[in-house]
Amino acid sequence: MTSMINSNIHMIYVLLDGVGDLPHPDLGGKTPLEAANTPTIDKLARNGVIGEVISVGKGIAPESDIAVFNMLGYKFHHADYAGRGVMEAIGVGIDFKDGDLALRGNFATLNDEGVIIDRRAGRHIEKEDADGIAKEIENKIKFSHPSSSVVVSPTIGHRVTVRIRTIGEKLSSEITNTDPAYARVDGMGIAKAVGDFLRIEKCLPLDETISSKTSAKLVNEFTEQSLKIMKDSSINKKRILAKKKSLSCILLRDAGNKYPNVKPINEMHSMNFSCIVDMPVEIGISKVLEMKAFEAGGLTDYEEKARVAANAMKTQNAIYVHLKGPDEFGHDGDAIGKMKNIEEIDERFFKTLLDNIDSSKVAIVISADHSTPCINKGHSDDPVPILVSADFIKNDGTTRMTEKQANKGSIGLIQGSDVVSTALKLIKSQIV
Repeated sequence: MTSMINSNIHMIYVLLDGVGDLPHPDLGGKTPLEAANTPTIDKLARNGVIGEVISVGKGIAPESDIAVFNMLGYKFHHADYAGRGVMEAIGVGIDFKDGDLALRGNFATLNDEGVIIDRRAGRHIEKEDADGIAKEIENKIKFSHPSSSVVVSPTIGHRVTVRIRTIGEKLSSEITNTDPAYARVDGMGIAKAVGDFLRIEKCLPLDETISSKTSAKLVNEFTEQSLKIMKDSSINKKRILAKKKSLSCILLRDAGNKYPNVKPINEMHSMNFSCIVDMPVEIGISKVLEMKAFEAGGLTDYEEKARVAANAMKTQNAIYVHLKGPDEFGHDGDAIGKMKNIEEIDERFFKTLLDNIDSSKVAIVISADHSTPCINKGHSDDPVPILVSADFIKNDGTTRMTEKQANKGSIGLIQGSDVVSTALKLIKSQIV
């Protein structure tokens, strides 16, 4: 590992998942960030500088995986990217080798006509139900290719990771998604503008190779057979009796077939980087980037995460903290819920963090991996705010971390892949 940029630099880098938004009528035409009462983040804003970030690229509504990689300083040429399926497989600990096919999946609910009525099957799914359905699928799937097998691994809520392996053959990631809400463009997942009548899409090869055709065929066999297995499952019959949403299908996207080859984050930034992450995709990224991960409770244990992040400054000089909350409210179209979640993070995470660090020595950087506007119920390409704050950072006249003020901040408009280097340069230039 190369030597550190400056052992005096200490940075806590917080990504608020999907926090960026657009004006919403439920909030009087304000965004959740604008409407939220955030005294601690406001204090940080008055003690810092802000700007805007395009996390992946103009016109691209990115998925979280590629967005997080960019926000950590990695600008992939799309075709070089391993795919979210691979990142989640690594994150959840599935045995994955080059030539396997890994895909991200959602348990979803269909009506009797095969229309998707909930892409997340109620979002909060009991683990025993998800695990039980997954085992039934694994045990009952019979691929036409005799040496093919599948692993179905539920993770958190509606999320599931699927790995298909064919002994003696290398499968291809050059296939389309069955999830109609996302497109696969040059190896990268892109959120699509969608209507109300979505159906499972057929998986198609994106080139004429035998490997791609075989991979698409295996995915379609998985979908067709799992539909029947799930419909006949006693678990679903019990869920329906209990007035719960049925786990009708698994929507698949973001295929990958190779382990990523990237420079470790400490070499990339010449820093001693660590992280606090919860979701399989972020855990996968932390493993691939060889980032030390700290345990810090569950998704909403904000005080614990703040204390662990503050304490990490004794042994690390940078820590990346990913807080999931705002994104889910964005996907659900709940602007008031998103505003309240931002207020909760302000009170429980950022206030606790400030109480446990010396802000004359430790800088706090806050941004987001992407915007998830409530009116869209999905990711968008809108810029997200970035704030760099510490006692030694000269304020640029901004007072709040909001979309409007970010547009006027001294940092200007930057690319996601430049956020870490920009923040480190700013901290280094002003640190005492």
